[in-house]
Amino acid sequence: MRVITGTARSTPLKAPRGLETRPTLDQVKEGLFSAIQFDVPGARALDLFAGSGQLGIEALSRGAARAVFVDCRREALDVVRENLTKTRLETRAQVVRMDYMAYLASCREQFDLIFLDPPYAEVFLENALNRISEIDILSQRGIIICERPIEKQLPDRFGALALTKTYRYGKTAVSLYRKESAGAEAL
Repeated sequence: MRVITGTARSTPLKAPRGLETRPTLDQVKEGLFSAIQFDVPGARALDLFAGSGQLGIEALSRGAARAVFVDCRREALDVVRENLTKTRLETRAQVVRMDYMAYLASCREQFDLIFLDPPYAEVFLENALNRISEIDILSQRGIIICERPIEKQLPDRFGALALTKTYRYGKTAVSLYRKESAGAEAL
């Protein structure tokens, strides 16, 4: 696992030990960042199920202004901090130890990019999308990037969030949700 491009290009990243973290494969990460490449520079990013922090770190390396890394596991956040230090991106990062739903309940800022890559076997993805659709933390032009197993289906919408595109990479799918503009037609 490594940073693909940007200021921290080719820096190897550490992953937390155990089976609770499933690092995003380089092919998937490269594909998803190709899809959002023009939205990354200057963006405010949220890596909600941080794990190793690789998605938020990739965004910072590619020019995101700042990133917030949230995970409830101390071991994961220790690895995120270590990876941020190794990539020299820690000054533009905030690391928060909190359950994802508690974080969403207390969040008072908006993000341009929200990365959702929770454990596959759980309903965390659907819960997070439902909660995000109820609160105002996604900027008007923001994107939610969801990684999921190919067999896990997601609805076309969560409130005002509309599914705009799904990419497939082997057994992994990446779905993009955006806020629907007022008066926009349903997809």
